[in-house]
Order: sequence, then C-alpha cells, then structure tokens
Amino acid sequence: MSETFQSIGVRSRTAEALTAAGYETPNPVQQDAIPQLLRGCDCVIDAPTGSGKTLAYVVPMVERLAGHGGHGARALILVPTRELATQVAGVIRKVDRGLRTAVLMGGVGYGAQLTLLRNAPDVIVACPGRLLDLAERGDARLGKIEYLVLDEADEMLDQGFAHDVERILGMCPVTGAHATRQSILASATMPEWVQQMIAKHLQHPVRVKGVQSQEPLLEHGMMAVRGDMKLKTLSRLLHRQRDLEQSQTIVFHRTKHGAKKLARDLLQLGHTAAELQGNLSQNARDRAISAFRKQDAEVLVATNVAARGIDVANVGLVVNYELPETPQWLTHRVGRTARNGAEGKAITFLSDQDAEQWRKLRKQGAPALPKLDGERLLEAGEWIMTETLDEPRNSRFSGPQSQQRRRPSRWQGRPFQSRDRRSHTTPS
Repeated sequence: MSETFQSIGVRSRTAEALTAAGYETPNPVQQDAIPQLLRGCDCVIDAPTGSGKTLAYVVPMVERLAGHGGHGARALILVPTRELATQVAGVIRKVDRGLRTAVLMGGVGYGAQLTLLRNAPDVIVACPGRLLDLAERGDARLGKIEYLVLDEADEMLDQGFAHDVERILGMCPVTGAHATRQSILASATMPEWVQQMIAKHLQHPVRVKGVQSQEPLLEHGMMAVRGDMKLKTLSRLLHRQRDLEQSQTIVFHRTKHGAKKLARDLLQLGHTAAELQGNLSQNARDRAISAFRKQDAEVLVATNVAARGIDVANVGLVVNYELPETPQWLTHRVGRTARNGAEGKAITFLSDQDAEQWRKLRKQGAPALPKLDGERLLEAGEWIMTETLDEPRNSRFSGPQSQQRRRPSRWQGRPFQSRDRRSHTTPS
C-alpha cells in the first residue's frame, strides 16, 4: 500500500489542500524528508531538479506555522532566481492560502514589495541580493525567523551569492524567543561551499538523498553538427517536434545576445519562439514563461537563467545549442525535461569549435554521451543511439557515424516523442 500525506504525519487539513492541488501521494523524496522535518530536524535534501523537494520543505513549514501569525515573518526561503522565487510562492499558496507570503526579487520596483513587508508576512521567499538590500535598509526584518530554507544552494554559489547568503544568515537568530531555528538546505550538487554551509549552519542534519527509483526516463545524446549548420539543424528538429502531442522544447544558448538572436532567427524561420535571458525585465520574463506554459510558443530560447526553477509540464526536448560552462549546468539544463515520471530527451550539439570545451567539461566530470544518428533522427524521426569513444581523438566531427558502432537504444524504432506518465504534478 502506497504512503499518503496523512500516513507520514501531515494533518488532514493540509492533506486535503494537497489533494485539491493535485498532489495525491508523496514521492520518495517527500516520504523521506517530510517526517524528519515535522519532527523539527535540520535537513539536507540532496536531490536533482524535478525530484519534488520544494513540496518536501513547504509542507512541514505550513504545518509548523499553522496559519497567519501577524507578528512578523517566521519563515525565510532563499532561492537563486526570480523564476524559482515565483514558483515556490505559488506552491505555498496551493498548500495554504491563509499564509501571507512576500516575494522579494530584483528586476522589479520596490513599491509592491515594501507593501508586502508592511502587511506582516508569515513567509519571505527571496533572492539574496534584493533581500539583503531591504534588510540593510530596515524594511525586511529577519529577527523572528524560525524556519530557514536555502534552496538550490549550489546555484547561489554559482551566481556569486555566497557572501550575501552568509550575511543574511547572520541576521537570522539561531534560537528565538519561542523556538530554535530549523534549517533546511536543498541542492542538486554538493560543492565545497555548500558542504561548508551545512557544517556551519545546520545542527546534526538528517540527510535525504534523491534516489532513482525506476528506469531513467531521460535519453541524452550528442549530435555532431557543423557550426554553420546549427540553426538549420535546430529548425529541422523543431519541425519534427511540431506535430507531436507534447512538443515543448527548451533551447539553451550560452549568451544573452546569442539567445536573443537565435529566438529572432527561429521566428523568421516560422517557429513560435520566446526568449528568456537576463537582460529582460521581470515583466518580459514572466510573459515569455507564460507563453511557453500556455503553448503559445513552441520553443523557449534561454540562457542558464531557465535551467533552475522553471517547471513546465510538457517539455519533451532540451537542446544544448551551445555547451554550458560547467558540468553542473549541463545537469541543470537537461533537468528541465523527464520530470516527475515523464519521459524526455536531450540533445547536445557538438561542432568542431566545441571540441576543446567538451574535453574541458569531461575532465570536470561531465558524463560521456552516446552519439545520435543525426540523419535518421532528422529524416525519419528515429532516435538511434550509437556508441563512440569517451572523447574525440581530434576536433574533426565528420558526422554521427564516425568511429562508432551501433547499439540498441530503449527508443530504437520508436517515434521521436515523449509520453507523460504522471498522475499528478510535483514541483521541483
């Protein structure tokens, strides 16, 4: 018999709200984390994107706060991106509409956020830069925080927020007037700084490790593409996707200018494309995500800003148009598909110009990727994986059949598509 939220200790009122929001049963990460957090333990949730860790820490927070208090913020959730802040706040509203939540992030004016802070919020969901600014001005008060979450801690390090996070934590009491602070750190990877944060700020934490409980549903392959043929190849892939039931695609570019230009080029080729990159205003970013979620745009062209915190149900394909800077970003990018029981595919383009960067990524720990038979994929929609060397012998990538021997793939003989097996949606 499968576990229910009530059977792992959640009160009936909260369990009913979860059911109404579509969360019927806890997934493995939630089954492990929620009982420990309900007992008041500090916790490290070491799990990949799409594993349901947002709900794993939101449910115990709702249980602990037990409704609107009216005497200042008692919970603080720090996140690295505006999109993740908005998503987390949305999950909180689904679980308990009675809690007042203030979302603090850059890219928008101060006025609305100051109003939220003056309205006695119970929870602050914030990006470090904006929160530190408001806290130092005296507008955001952290002296009553008793439930602290660092979500996507590794990404906060990558974004350069380490110093800001340390200063914010110094403003939060370890022991308050009514309760000892409970601290949770969630991260997909565990670099040295994250380990230091755990040792410094968490007390005897319980560790929850996200474990793959079924056959992996992500198929990730490398496609050899000439640099001057990347745009044409991408357009052919998108045409192949267009008529499928789940046709949403995210394409990652390395630079803001490159993402903008690629989105414009795809529009000129007849694709409905939206762009998401750091130079856009928050309103423009929200419009892009909304268009993609509503399937008004078939493709979202993005920089790494979209690799964290965006949970869109129907992403069947991720394309790395350009290689990322680190292996961690490769993981986070492809984590936008194959989420919560859905199948998904990822393709990493590799041209002659990318050879040196790929060798660097491999040395840093990026996985060896099988090569795709590009022509079979583009011509017939067949996903045929072929074995190849761990890394190229030279920078010449003559095509998908070079130095390879065929091996069967789970997808061989099947159309290029992803089938959604989910019975409910679990946020990342």
